[in-house]
Amino acid sequence: MKMPVLHPGLNLGPHHGEAHKRAEKLAFGFWVFLMSDLIIFGLMFATYVTMANPMGLAGGPGPKEAYDLTSIFIQTMILLTSSLTFGMASLAMRFERGKAAISVWLSVTLLLGIGFLSLEVRDLAHMIDIGAVPSRSGFLSAFWGLVPLHGAHVAIGCLWIMIMLIQMRVFGLVPLVKTRILRLGLFWHFLDLIWIGIFTIVYLGALAS
Repeated sequence: MKMPVLHPGLNLGPHHGEAHKRAEKLAFGFWVFLMSDLIIFGLMFATYVTMANPMGLAGGPGPKEAYDLTSIFIQTMILLTSSLTFGMASLAMRFERGKAAISVWLSVTLLLGIGFLSLEVRDLAHMIDIGAVPSRSGFLSAFWGLVPLHGAHVAIGCLWIMIMLIQMRVFGLVPLVKTRILRLGLFWHFLDLIWIGIFTIVYLGALAS
């Protein structure tokens, strides 16, 4: 008999009992939150696109001076890999591979997230050094509104992973912990999708200009 799909995202399966039953409402509510967050990012994307022109530059540093595309490519590969490792953690939870397997994959995801943030902070520090600061132009103001906003979300995601690792160790894989990891997975994959938009519009757009 085909198992009914109760909610968007990874279904835990009936063998998870209460966690599977609770996931429907919790995941749906979290999707609503993510869509509200998407609106904010949409506004930031629209502002950036509007300002990415010679008038928006106001004679200040442009994309070719400010962006390190090699670093951006590495960041992209790191973040996409982290989505894969989180997916492995989700599958380990669904098929009940135990706390150790889930913790390992979440820890790898955490390390990748920290690596991504380290490179991004280095790039932003370089932009500050060359005077590519938000107050320099409308273009740079829009950039600093969009890209660090995503970085802040990744930092929150890393903190959330740390909390889940602690909660798994303290409480075990109780239904509350399982549903929190489920929502964390939605959040992490959402950030990857946003980054793909940033990589395409902000950075690949710089190559085309």
